[in-house]
Amino acid sequence: MIELYLSKVTESSESEQAGKLYARVSYKQTMSVQDMAHHMAEHNTMFSEGSICGILIDFVKCVREMVLMGNTVKIDNLAIFKATVEANALEVLYDAQQDKTASPTIGTLAEGAKTGPAVKVIKLLAQSTGDFTREELKKDVKLAWTDKTKAEIAAAKGDGSQSGSSTGSDTGNGGGSQNQGGSNQGGGTGNITPGGDDNGGGTGFEEG
Repeated sequence: MIELYLSKVTESSESEQAGKLYARVSYKQTMSVQDMAHHMAEHNTMFSEGSICGILIDFVKCVREMVLMGNTVKIDNLAIFKATVEANALEVLYDAQQDKTASPTIGTLAEGAKTGPAVKVIKLLAQSTGDFTREELKKDVKLAWTDKTKAEIAAAKGDGSQSGSSTGSDTGNGGGSQNQGGSNQGGGTGNITPGGDDNGGGTGFEEG
């Protein structure tokens, strides 16, 4: 079951979302390779936890190797992994004045330059596939409010003793603001600011 809490866009935001509440996932924990190996070993498998862990570690290394070779790696019913780039806006292939050509490298385009490094950022893209597409997930997922959010809703309804809940100020684990469209690890209502949270670098996730 996936538990949700509500985050509120900051009132001071100059957007249509100001003051609106958005559901966010309250993540329970981060599972490491070792954690997954332990979990898999409990499924009556013939392999030991150590053997599974070693296989998973090697698998991760091989996925990285294949991606860096320019391949896509499809893990059935999970995701397709591939490298993608955020490109610089080049005006020409060759600038005769500066004797500079477009370069298949990563870097920042100098101010006023018409050509140079073609790539600004390289990142990993995970594209959902099979049982992990949106339509398939919608069939199987079970959603519920966190206990804290249930208390906040009860308080908003005026249902008696459900006091002590905070609204509009709790930003989940770690505090700070959050971008609309992403999610953080938290249990109550928090303030977020509108805007995407996947601009430049990191792992992207989309559906095929």
